Amino acid sequence: MNADILKGNWKQVKGKIKEKWGKLTDDDLDVIEGKRDQLIGKIQERYGLSKDEIEKQLDDFDRRAA
Repeated sequence: MNADILKGNWKQVKGKIKEKWGKLTDDDLDVIEGKRDQLIGKIQERYGLSKDEIEKQLDDFDRRAA
């Protein structure tokens, strides 16, 4: 997911991100505010996935959301 697009559409994307990664809280998402690196870190923290796996999931998520 392109960082600029993520940040620009954060309010619209936020709900979809919460649907996919439900362990992320509203507070997590408020702090992240569309910052891709922080989103990846928080998903790693909550789910224990590798950065590469999260990058793949975000790219797939972006394609489906487009």
